[in-house]
Amino acid sequence: MKFSRRDWLRSASLAGGFALLSGTNSFASLTEEEIKKFNPRPLNTPVRLGSNENPYGPSQKVRKAMQDGFDLGCRYPWAYNSELQKMIAEREGVTPDHIVLVAGSTEGLKVAGITFAGPGDEIISGLPTFLSMMTYAEIWGASINWVPLDKDLNYDLPEIEKRVSQKTKLVFLCNPNNPTGKLLPANQVLDFCETVSKKTMVFSDEAYCDYIEDKNYPSMVKLVKEGKNVIVSKTLSKVYGLAGIRLGYMVARPDIAKKLSDRVVANTNIMAIEAGKAALKDDEFYQFSLKKNLECRNLIEKTLDELKLTYLPSQANFVFFHANRDVKELASQMAAKGIIVGRPFPPLNDWCRVSTGTVEEVQMFVAALREILS
Repeated sequence: MKFSRRDWLRSASLAGGFALLSGTNSFASLTEEEIKKFNPRPLNTPVRLGSNENPYGPSQKVRKAMQDGFDLGCRYPWAYNSELQKMIAEREGVTPDHIVLVAGSTEGLKVAGITFAGPGDEIISGLPTFLSMMTYAEIWGASINWVPLDKDLNYDLPEIEKRVSQKTKLVFLCNPNNPTGKLLPANQVLDFCETVSKKTMVFSDEAYCDYIEDKNYPSMVKLVKEGKNVIVSKTLSKVYGLAGIRLGYMVARPDIAKKLSDRVVANTNIMAIEAGKAALKDDEFYQFSLKKNLECRNLIEKTLDELKLTYLPSQANFVFFHANRDVKELASQMAAKGIIVGRPFPPLNDWCRVSTGTVEEVQMFVAALREILS
C-alpha cells in the first residue's frame, strides 16, 4: 500500500495525533529542500520501526558511487578492498592491518564468536543484548554464560568479571546496548575492558557509536591501540543508512585481525566497497542523519512523557520503553495500524523497542500509540 504525504495529512484517523503534536517543530523542520536532497521514500505501510534502520539512506552520493562502480561488478572484490581499509584505518587512528572488513557487523560478531569459542568453551554476556554472536556460537558447540542486567538495566560488569574463568574465551559487550540504548559509564567500561582483557578476549560491539552525544566518550579502539586483547566492531548500516548493503568492520591488534580475517565467510562486495568509500566522505548526509534521529527520538520521548510511560535514556536510534503490557500484544495492535515495532527481548517482555524512522513515520507511531493506550 502506497500513499502520498498529502493523502497521509488528510487522514482523519491521524488528525488527532497531529493536533497533539502541534507544539513540536519536528514536521516543519524537514524542509522541501531536504526532502528533495536526501530523497526520503514515499510513506508506505507497513511502517518499519522494528529494526533500527535509517530510512533516509543510502545518500545520493552513495547511490551514484554504486552506479559508477557497476563496471567493476565482474571483478572479485579483494583487489579493491585496500582503499576502503585505509580510509577506515585513518578514521580509527590505526594502521590498515588492524581492520577486518565484513558483510555487516553481524558477520563480524559471528566470526569472532566461533574463532574464540568452540565446544567446551564459553562466552559471557549480559541479557538482554544483541544475540547474533551468542546464538551462532551455540550452534558450533560453545556455551553462553548469561548475566542479567542490573537493577538500572545496565550490564552488570562486576558480576561479569566475577564469572570469568578458564572456560571463558570471550566476553561480549554491546555499548550502547541493544535493545536498551543505554551507554555504560566511560571510566567503568574502560577499566572493565582493560582488566578483563588480561584474562580473556573482550568484544565491544559499537554499532551505535555514531549516535553517542558525548563526543569525548571513548571507543574501545583506544585499548586496541594499546595492544590489548580487545576487538571492536562498527557498522555502516545505521547512521549511513546502508543496512541492506551489508558493510561493517572490526578493529583489532594485527595478529588478532589476521585470525579473524582468515575466517570471514561472505566478504564484502564491489558495490559495498564503493558505497562505503562514498559514505565515509559524505559528512553532510552523516550530520543530517544525526539531526533527524535526535529530532525523532525527542518526539518519541516527549510522547512517552505525556503518556507517563517509563523509558530508558537512549544513545542510539531507538527508544526502549515500558509498555505495561506484553510486547507481543502491543506489537499486534501496532501491526493492525500498519506499524512494525521491535520483537520481545526476554526477560523484559513488557518493554518495547521502537526505532526512529522518518519524522512522518514516527508521527504515525505516536498517533497509533495514543489510540491504543486511550
